[in-house]
Amino acid sequence: MGGESTPSEKPKGTYPKLSAHPVGQWIPNIYKDRIGMFYSGGQYEGKNLRAMMNDGVASGSPHVKLSVWDAPDLTRPTFKDATSHEFKSTSVGEWFGPSWSTHWFKVQLTVPSELRKKELLELHWDANNEGMVWTEDGNPLQGLTGGGERVEWVLPDNFRDGKEHIIYIEMACNGMFGNAPGGDTIQPPDPNKYFQLSKADIVAVNVVARHLYIDIWEIGDAAREFPTDSWEQHKALKVANQIIDAFELGSQDSIIKGRKIAQEYLGKNVNSSDVYKSKNQPIVYGIGHCHIDTCWLWPWAETKRKVARSWSNQCDLMDRYPEHRFAVSQAQQYKWLKEYYPYVFDRVKAKVKQGSFQPVGGSWVEHDTNMPSGESLVRQFLYGQRLFESNFGERCRTFWLPDTFGYSSQLPQLCRLAGMTRFFTQKLSWNNINKFPHTTFNWVALDGSQVICHMAPSETYTANADFGDVRRSVTQHKSMDQDETSLLVFGKGDGGGGPTWEMLEKLRRCRGMSDTVGMLPRVHMGDSVEDFFDRLEKRAEDGLDFVTWYGELYFELHRGTYTTQANNKRNNRKAEILLRDVELLATLASIKGSYKYPKKDIDDMWEATLLCQFHDCLPGSSIEMCYDDSDELYAKVFDAGEKLLKDLYDTINVQAVSTLKSKDNLVALNTMPWHRREIISTGDRQAGVACGEGNVLNIKTFKVAETPEVTVEEIKSGVFVLQNDQLRIEVAEGCITSLYDRQAEREVIAKGGKANQLVIFDDKPLYWQAWDVEVFHLDSRKELSSGATKIVQNDAHQVSVMTETKISDKSWVKTTISLSAAFKGQQSYVEMHSEVEWKEDMKFLKVEFPVDVRNTEASYETQYGVVRRPTHYNTTWDMAKFEVCCHKFADLSEHGYGVSILNDSKYGFATCGNLMRLSLLRAPKAPDAHADMGRHHIRWAILPHQGDLSSTTVRTAYNFNNPLKLAEAPAGFSSTASSNPIKLTGNPSLILDCIKRGEDDEDVSRGELEIRKGKSVIVRIYDSLGGTSKGTIETSLDVKKVFRTNILEDDEDEIKIENGKVDITLRPFEVATFRLQL
Repeated sequence: MGGESTPSEKPKGTYPKLSAHPVGQWIPNIYKDRIGMFYSGGQYEGKNLRAMMNDGVASGSPHVKLSVWDAPDLTRPTFKDATSHEFKSTSVGEWFGPSWSTHWFKVQLTVPSELRKKELLELHWDANNEGMVWTEDGNPLQGLTGGGERVEWVLPDNFRDGKEHIIYIEMACNGMFGNAPGGDTIQPPDPNKYFQLSKADIVAVNVVARHLYIDIWEIGDAAREFPTDSWEQHKALKVANQIIDAFELGSQDSIIKGRKIAQEYLGKNVNSSDVYKSKNQPIVYGIGHCHIDTCWLWPWAETKRKVARSWSNQCDLMDRYPEHRFAVSQAQQYKWLKEYYPYVFDRVKAKVKQGSFQPVGGSWVEHDTNMPSGESLVRQFLYGQRLFESNFGERCRTFWLPDTFGYSSQLPQLCRLAGMTRFFTQKLSWNNINKFPHTTFNWVALDGSQVICHMAPSETYTANADFGDVRRSVTQHKSMDQDETSLLVFGKGDGGGGPTWEMLEKLRRCRGMSDTVGMLPRVHMGDSVEDFFDRLEKRAEDGLDFVTWYGELYFELHRGTYTTQANNKRNNRKAEILLRDVELLATLASIKGSYKYPKKDIDDMWEATLLCQFHDCLPGSSIEMCYDDSDELYAKVFDAGEKLLKDLYDTINVQAVSTLKSKDNLVALNTMPWHRREIISTGDRQAGVACGEGNVLNIKTFKVAETPEVTVEEIKSGVFVLQNDQLRIEVAEGCITSLYDRQAEREVIAKGGKANQLVIFDDKPLYWQAWDVEVFHLDSRKELSSGATKIVQNDAHQVSVMTETKISDKSWVKTTISLSAAFKGQQSYVEMHSEVEWKEDMKFLKVEFPVDVRNTEASYETQYGVVRRPTHYNTTWDMAKFEVCCHKFADLSEHGYGVSILNDSKYGFATCGNLMRLSLLRAPKAPDAHADMGRHHIRWAILPHQGDLSSTTVRTAYNFNNPLKLAEAPAGFSSTASSNPIKLTGNPSLILDCIKRGEDDEDVSRGELEIRKGKSVIVRIYDSLGGTSKGTIETSLDVKKVFRTNILEDDEDEIKIENGKVDITLRPFEVATFRLQL
């Protein structure tokens, strides 16, 4: 009783009592390194998984018969032309070239009997250059990249019938990144590269082995990149090595077994899009993309083929991978595709309708945003959105600009006005001084308008869809405290191509891994860019207050692009001004008379100008061939514009004069919307005074006063004084040693300083020659010594001195400093004109102005406003702006006084303390070895002014860039007949920047979109100085209604018009568009 215990039966185990043998711990690094050896090339590729990737190969005749026709003289003939010629026999091993040439291959394929029932048959073609597969009857099917990338084309099932089938392959003798010699892609192209056709085989693919290849690639990445203190990393290492241990060369069963082992880590659904159907919440959203630089290391003509090659590839992948979503911007590329490859365009259109192919961006090209004018940015959106809407039925909602070199401060406002509320980029991840602090944020324009901006945390727009790309989408995400989601934008880019089947397969494994093991951020495929931003906007609507960034997104790299390729930049400014003039005069002529508004001509001119604003063209970072192309295109723009102006001058009964035969009935042509009073030369050292408002100003004789109104005198050897009623200038050795403001009674030049001093710098950036100027270039400053100065003009209306400066044995500058007679109540300025012979090597020419003004900020004109930037180096953020972009002026003002520097074609500037510095010319040698070499003509001016920065500077800069043109009118001509029927009065900070016809007016429309009855005039106005501004639009036209519109010309609010007057109020830096319905 009590105390007894019943013995219980002990469980029998199999754990051995005695150790059978020693077991060592794995050496992780060795086992990790082993993984890559299993699927890589090299000494073991005949023994590892690669040896079993194919089930059979058929090469040469009779299975693969080749013949070729070589297109002459670097032409790019059409399919119809090419196939009309006689083809000659050729074979694998032959060489083709030179660079940029085209060769058409007739490929006759007969699948051998032993391969006909294999699961997957492909043609593998590799000539280390780009190509396009065409059907026998002329339909482009798929692009080829070469060099082991995208070399396969899937044979259709009907090729398995044992009969011979014909395809054509168009070979382009350039690689994905052009034709640079050696391995440095940005070097000028080698014109004599040749390419060897190394492979043309029918291949039966071992599909299971191909899948295992992707399996172990991704599991191996997990073993290499997961933290070594995580069980997920150890499991990946174990599973990968188990797959390798299971492999037996020649055994398909071992490959099947390896795939089964891989399921332990990847799950069972990675073979299809079903993997994305799990209920688990993703945070990374994959979007296929194919960034095609519209020109860069290849010319525009090659881009047209790149578009067809790349987009046809994606249509093919969409058929095989239903989850694939592909986002593409640039309306110009869609237009080219429609024109040159209608078969591919129809495929694209079908995929857009299906929702797989997604137009984004809303702009004509992925343009530079620093240098185009405000109106150019508007037209990028207007022309882009109209093309998207007219072809696909919808406008874009997301502005897409991943690769542009900085983002100007008014873009959020213009995006909103173009119907877009979100913006995608990533370029600021390239900053080389400061790390941009946000991933997802509200970006706010100068006027307060905002868009949601997302910068891919993977920090690329050409991700390979690797394990690391998915992981970095979280580890580099800077806005996790507000929203953890991100876009992963993947696909071969810059030179085109887009996503590959490998990328889509890898993402399936990444998703399977997340759902099975965890740790890796969960990626999702199947949503659009708009779906992603819709979720962000919903969160904002639900109360999430995203962090804000106000003003420009300054890019701390590629600052040299404000200056490189000066002629190209001059052409841009000139084209923008020409288009403004043509539209203004054509609008007035078409509403007042029988003149037909030349919509097609204007569209062609705008589209050419917008194309040249592409972010590697206008910035100057393309090869020389691209600038041959742009020069040709600009020449067409200028020729068309001059012809239109000639016709338009006829409508106002005047003729422009290039050579003066008679001085009778001279008038001045004006397109500025305000009163002007200026001296205009009439030849033979004579001048007149043009005065008034409107498009034609009367010219009165410049009266020579008893006391000269402007004088020049050599007061001692080599020292000259130029003087008018407002300014006194002292010039010595080509520099302005004194600029005295006689009205303000103060010296403008800093004590001991020399304004208009030419300086030169060594300019050898770390790598990107055409793109970059580095901060250390400032340490190499060298003043250029000038030769003798001489008086070259001493007329009653203007005086000038000229100085020649030797830069080197090959380069020189002739600088003319001019001063004109001053008008009472109108600020006088000093004008400079330089003729430069420039043949330097990696040098940077600038001109300096040390002024007696102090402020910690300088003001720079930007699109539709002014941006203020530091003049000090307090922080690295301040110092990073050692070179910045400006448009027609830069200004340094203190309370009550300031100095503006005007220019007619330059964009690079710097203000360091009180030293203002205008950038003139660079001499990079890559990618264009001859960039900027040759003769240049540059104008700039010093405009001192009392008071702060004001409309004086804004309007004078406009006038400086829009000089009056001399014209001849018939006897008895009255300038009042050409007065502008649309005027803007009120606050002088308001600028009437654009007058044009409505895009869809019934007498203007080209039929792209719904026609609007009647005639209308579009008027665009902005506040230029940053204050609430009131004004009145006054018109003598018979205006029935006035609407405020967006920049796409959609009517929004109707505005009251009374007695031909419309009162308006604009926010600081607001851009407002009005439609006057006649």
